[in-house]
Amino acid sequence: MPEFTAVSVTDAGSIALLTQYFSDRASTFPHAGGYRTTFPAPEQFVPPLGQFLLVSDEPGSRTFVGCGGIRRIDDGADGAVRFEAKHLWLQPQVRGRGWGRLLLAELEKRARGFGATEMVLDTNASLEAAGKLYQRSGYEDVVPYNDNPNATNWYRKVLV
Repeated sequence: MPEFTAVSVTDAGSIALLTQYFSDRASTFPHAGGYRTTFPAPEQFVPPLGQFLLVSDEPGSRTFVGCGGIRRIDDGADGAVRFEAKHLWLQPQVRGRGWGRLLLAELEKRARGFGATEMVLDTNASLEAAGKLYQRSGYEDVVPYNDNPNATNWYRKVLV
């Protein structure tokens, strides 16, 4: 089972994993214009406005194999307290174990703890496994809520 550790996005482990994530996306991005890298703003991932998690492959380990975060964004049109999931990524050697689902569920749980009633996220259609994970986890297609040039799909889930 994975273990989740809350850290700053400026932590050395965060920077290493985000750099791997962005490199992975840039090397597989389907559009000629390329992937636009945007490192997360540290102040957006500090409780209660957000949180960034590193994933380790065993309890107490400082060897991290994945990451993901949540951040508070503008409320939904219906007044929902909205958090956005960002930078969910696992290293290839731990994919296929269900850890993406566990990481997403942990992020949802933490967002609820900060008062979220809705979670949103965006992704690119080329990330087919991610899209399937979000849909299986109860996320529904929505109109774009941001102008992320890397995104082709936007999702929303009501948190209960």
